[in-house]
Amino acid sequence: MSALDHTHDVNACSWLDSANAAGADFPIQNLPFSVFRRGGTQETFRGGVAIGDQVLDLAALAGTTALQGTALQAARTAAQPALNDFFALGPTAWRALRHGLFALLKDGATAAQMALVRDCLVPQREVEHTVPARIGDYTDFYTSLDHAVNCTRLMLADGDVTPNFRWLPIAYHGRVSTIGVSGQQFRRPMGQVMPPGAKSPVYQACARMDYELELGIWIGQGNAAGEPIEMAQAEQHIFGICLLNDWSARDIQVWEMAPLGPFLAKNFATTISPWIVTMDALAPYRTAWPRPAMDPQPLDYLDAPANREAGAIDIRLEVWLESERARKEGRGPARLSSTSFRHQYWSVAQMVTHHTVGGCALNPGDLLGSGTISGPGPGEAGAMIELAYGGTRPVPLGDGGERGFLQDGDAVMLRGWCEKPGSARIGFGESRGQLLPARRE
Repeated sequence: MSALDHTHDVNACSWLDSANAAGADFPIQNLPFSVFRRGGTQETFRGGVAIGDQVLDLAALAGTTALQGTALQAARTAAQPALNDFFALGPTAWRALRHGLFALLKDGATAAQMALVRDCLVPQREVEHTVPARIGDYTDFYTSLDHAVNCTRLMLADGDVTPNFRWLPIAYHGRVSTIGVSGQQFRRPMGQVMPPGAKSPVYQACARMDYELELGIWIGQGNAAGEPIEMAQAEQHIFGICLLNDWSARDIQVWEMAPLGPFLAKNFATTISPWIVTMDALAPYRTAWPRPAMDPQPLDYLDAPANREAGAIDIRLEVWLESERARKEGRGPARLSSTSFRHQYWSVAQMVTHHTVGGCALNPGDLLGSGTISGPGPGEAGAMIELAYGGTRPVPLGDGGERGFLQDGDAVMLRGWCEKPGSARIGFGESRGQLLPARRE
């Protein structure tokens, strides 16, 4: 796991004032990566790093004398239109670039260094993003016990999760072609639905449209087929984490899921945030990974002392909804729920390890979804189906409106950050997606 070093110093400030603003997502201790270009142009997409309200253009920086050695090599690699080759370099190169950028942006940098860097800054308000890597494969996990229990008990009041849930991180293979970056718009999906009491299904637009609050886990260095990644090395294969919305068509899902799992209910859209927060930046927010004593303990291949001591990450998460009405009237969105990733039943290291034990090869740029993130308390559900009890208790939006499931025109925003006394606030930005009407012709 990433160790604390000088880049985590809560007292460190940048010479760029916007990076020091209270409550800012992107202080000097964060330095997340994305792929961007100036909006409305035909510029080549390239890697960038967020600092305050600016993007540090790595292609421009790599053309200067500001960096040397491994940090320069890493910057040149990260300056490409996709970050796969940068991911493949591994933790030593990732850390060298982080340290190099920290030195250039830290208060106390030389006048010459500041001049070089200033010429490489682009205001965030002027850029557009794309998916930051070529995603070869996308796997969506199912690892929140609270979410799984809540959904099970919508159907059976005293029901419990399937026996395997407490023994292994369950997952299914998702669809890469419809993963989009924040700002994605997509149409309400069509599919087969079995109406209550009917003897045959009907083909119609989804009537029970939902979101799922998740995190996206970006694979850095991969592994060869047939060579599993052990728990002790699992996090060395993770570059970083983003926000991920796994949109779900619940009525389609219920009909099609048995026996092989989700298909059309999940493959029409997945929305990720543009910024990838590195595992190094998250180091101050590691916490013990809990497993109730009365629950089955992990088999040996899914267990490690380091995972028990600090395998969980306290990432605070919120879901907001902006209705079409609120947008037209110029009002802000309504907050639906808030929770933390620290409640997840399985850790990111366990997800990676279990994914590979059967012989599967992971590649740089592969994406893992954490599964819906729900906490144990009221208002901590990560999906509308839980918050609204399957649509039977609609959630008030604070303006007289309410939702049992999503309506056309609704935009859902996921937000995330880490914060505690003695450590700098680390933000994830936002994942925003909007539901459009179904295409029926």
